[in-house]
Amino acid sequence: MVTSANRVTYDQCDPAEWALRVDLAAAFRLAVYFDWHESVGNHFSAAVSDDGRTFLLNPKWKHFGSVRASDLLLLSADDESVMETENAPDPTAWSIHGSVHGVVSRAKVLLHCHPPYATALCALKDPDLKPVDQNTARYFKRISIDLDFGGMADSIDEGQRIARSLGDNDVMFMGNHGVTVIGETVADAFENLYYLERSAKTMVLAYSTGQPLNVMSDEMAENVAIQWQPFVKGLAQGHFEYLKSVLDRDDPSYRD
Repeated sequence: MVTSANRVTYDQCDPAEWALRVDLAAAFRLAVYFDWHESVGNHFSAAVSDDGRTFLLNPKWKHFGSVRASDLLLLSADDESVMETENAPDPTAWSIHGSVHGVVSRAKVLLHCHPPYATALCALKDPDLKPVDQNTARYFKRISIDLDFGGMADSIDEGQRIARSLGDNDVMFMGNHGVTVIGETVADAFENLYYLERSAKTMVLAYSTGQPLNVMSDEMAENVAIQWQPFVKGLAQGHFEYLKSVLDRDDPSYRD
């Protein structure tokens, strides 16, 4: 199953799928706004089915800045013929997103990209995000770190390995590569990525001073991470709605 090659209109979708398409299209546009995109590569996806195995994905070689709700491919992780079709996605997109959506049912939304500061950490022998402020502490012991880079993720075997490496966390640092973030909604995943990149920026800037880091104790870091939890959902939705309002003002074509 590969649909949406020639655009899917509002009338062809149920309201829930169309709303998901609009939010995911907004995430692509906002990734450009925050400079997290990279040429016409990288991929975001969102599950349409309850089991997560049917999902939306950006088309091959379409710049994040031009993605519209109607452009998104509708794919099934169970369809082995996807890469043989005329409108097949980027092989690395299918490898990573097809594998994760097929294995990790809680991954309703999956954002994979190479944002500058988080990717800089992923280039270090020790990419761990140290708890040096309240934002970095949000991720204390909540990031999977995959240092077994297997080259361009263009095979199902590598995609399956990446899916397993995610473990029980919602964030993964991919050594020599980039980051993968999952969430229950587009807003949740986007906010997770937003704070992750801000935290990585703090970490890189702190490292750049050459002075010793003031790392919190494990007890304090865990306490701060727990304190974050009541705020996460409300922050995510409020921030994402504001950001969509900026898009609506400047270029609402993502809704098409």
